[in-house]
Amino acid sequence: MAKLSQDDLLAQFEEMTLIELSEFVKAFEDKFDVTAAAAAPVVVAGGAAGGAAEAVEEQDEFDVILTGAGDKKIQVIKVVRELTSLGLKEAKDLVDGTPKPVLEKVAKDAAEKAAEALKGAGASVEVK
Repeated sequence: MAKLSQDDLLAQFEEMTLIELSEFVKAFEDKFDVTAAAAAPVVVAGGAAGGAAEAVEEQDEFDVILTGAGDKKIQVIKVVRELTSLGLKEAKDLVDGTPKPVLEKVAKDAAEKAAEALKGAGASVEVK
């Protein structure tokens, strides 16, 4: 088997959907017994009175998680397909396997629009 370069691997990952990439990361973690953890921000503490100053970071990436399909499952599947690049089977599997993330690490406005579209189709949604 030929060894793939880093650029080749990145090109393959670019073609994957967020859900496919998330599943890959989980499989990678299981195979190699590792965890992919985000780097923790370094907080410098200090002050004239000796109190600790914490940097409050505003969240700029949100996950849209489908928690239930509701009564109009077909409508929810259609909305999931519009929001993602999933095929019919993958979208149906996602809706059947709730709770599952529909979109991950998206901007606040995109997350709100996606949540409203899913709620409008009759689904129950959580934005984290």
